[in-house]
Amino acid sequence: MKRPLLLLNIVALPLLPAFSQVDTWQLDPNHSAAHFAVRHMGISTVRGAFAKLAGTVQYDPAHPEQSVIDVTIDANSIDTRVEMRDKDLRSPNFFDVEKYPSITFKSKKVEAAGSGKLNVTGDLTIHGVTKEVILHVDGPTGPIKDPRGNQHMGAAATTEVNRRDFGVNGVPGGVGDNVSITLDVEMIRPAAPAPPK
Repeated sequence: MKRPLLLLNIVALPLLPAFSQVDTWQLDPNHSAAHFAVRHMGISTVRGAFAKLAGTVQYDPAHPEQSVIDVTIDANSIDTRVEMRDKDLRSPNFFDVEKYPSITFKSKKVEAAGSGKLNVTGDLTIHGVTKEVILHVDGPTGPIKDPRGNQHMGAAATTEVNRRDFGVNGVPGGVGDNVSITLDVEMIRPAAPAPPK
């Protein structure tokens, strides 16, 4: 009985490093944003951003398909540089941020899509409605260590949604239905605390 257990342990030893490489990274809110673009009256493009987002990424560079992404966006942080328009977008006419304060994305599947690229399938929830979308990701790039020993990675992701699929219907006024979304994120993994002296 001891010999099979010993053999099992010997076989399992080379597998341990593969499982130990999965790290959890935090989104750096000071260097991350969710941008969007939508056509206005079919003749121009209005751009804006959600300035506040948070989340985690579990990432193993040797096995990126095992990554897990969980992001929350503060819907109230919408900014199109026009105060009156931003108030309308926060109102029940569009995002209704008092009732639906958060936009979330939770990954379900990650696939390689060429050198330095990933396709991330997940559930996007806007205005209380959840739909499956695919994020086309460039990256991640890095990691790079800052002077304090913290590790940083960066990535950009794009997708396109129809706002009406999420019940963001607005009011008549020429706002396009298709919305292009770009996530520019920086992720950080703090340095391990120094051992006590």
